[in-house]
Amino acid sequence: MIKKFNTLWGVMIIFFSWLISHQLIGSNIIPAPHVVALNFINIFYPIILPHLFMSLLRILVAIIISLFLGVGLGLLIGMNNKLDLIISPVVYLLYPVPKIAFLPVFMLLFGLGNSSKIILITVIVVFQIIVTTRDSVKAISQEYFYSASSLGLSGIQIYQHLVFPAILPNILTALRITVGTSIAVLFYTENFAAKFGIGYFIMNSWSMVNYVEMFSGIVALSLLGLALFKLIDLLEDYFCYWVKAGNREGRPELR
Repeated sequence: MIKKFNTLWGVMIIFFSWLISHQLIGSNIIPAPHVVALNFINIFYPIILPHLFMSLLRILVAIIISLFLGVGLGLLIGMNNKLDLIISPVVYLLYPVPKIAFLPVFMLLFGLGNSSKIILITVIVVFQIIVTTRDSVKAISQEYFYSASSLGLSGIQIYQHLVFPAILPNILTALRITVGTSIAVLFYTENFAAKFGIGYFIMNSWSMVNYVEMFSGIVALSLLGLALFKLIDLLEDYFCYWVKAGNREGRPELR
């Protein structure tokens, strides 16, 4: 029963923690949550929505590009040991590098608009997808491939009925991580040469000492992340239904 209202519980915990912080600090720096909520409702459609839409567009484009590139390359090196020996060391060397430092370079190469921001998010996110996909493929037992081949499945059918179902849950898990990373990077990039975006709205409100609107932007950013997480949950329920079914049947509840 509690699981059905887990989001509501989360909202209540954050609300009362926020209210307590407001009372303890006693400053306009942390406005009352109900004041922010009313302001959020009043300015959502005319002001916040365009910024939120632009941020969502940047994140979705970057994630879609990262999925195509990351899953494709991850499958390639995961299924081919020779390519794995060549490409994986390059991935491991580049993965830890803080790509956020390349934002000025991307702005010089691709301009100050959406392209540089989307490319930076893509470059950061794609490595997580590559590593997750590659490791997921490597984790599939070789016996399954032998069984699929003995049944006469073609290469495409092996991918369709064995590889993709096996790696999809892990890819969706990686996608959850990348959503958080994407939002964090987006907030940073939207503070440079941007007039639209929820990150720009938050920092512009802060510079104008309008803390109520600043927190309204933070609420909008949180709701954006929540919507993306719920979307991934829906995708998992639809495409990986057997995972949750297996968890319900095979995992005893702790009391």
